Amino acid sequence: MPAHHALLVDDDARNLSILERLLTMQGMQSLSIPDPRQLDLALPTLPAIHVVFLDLELPAFNGYEVLARLRQDARLDGVPIIACTVHISERETAHERGFDGFIGKPLDAERFPDQLARILRGEPVWEVI
Repeated sequence: MPAHHALLVDDDARNLSILERLLTMQGMQSLSIPDPRQLDLALPTLPAIHVVFLDLELPAFNGYEVLARLRQDARLDGVPIIACTVHISERETAHERGFDGFIGKPLDAERFPDQLARILRGEPVWEVI
């Protein structure tokens, strides 16, 4: 079975490293993009993406602007885009603005495998910690 791939968009290197490790432990491969301005160059080169984890506070664009750009890309049709942020008060706004799920930071290494499995099964995950 081919590996699942995750796209990670977060400007914090530590957060990217943690999420990369958690995904690797679940057998997933990931591509990290620390600056959303790199998305236009990166998207055409990506393998099939199965989930996107998107921070809300980014340089140049906020997560909602990046979400709108990602939703316009046909390669990501049907791919769950999950807000992954320390701003847990944004959960309802993220839902209203079209995110498919929400996971608050810091990520919980014990809960993450279940959260990821549910996301990949198409189940909603709206958790703040």
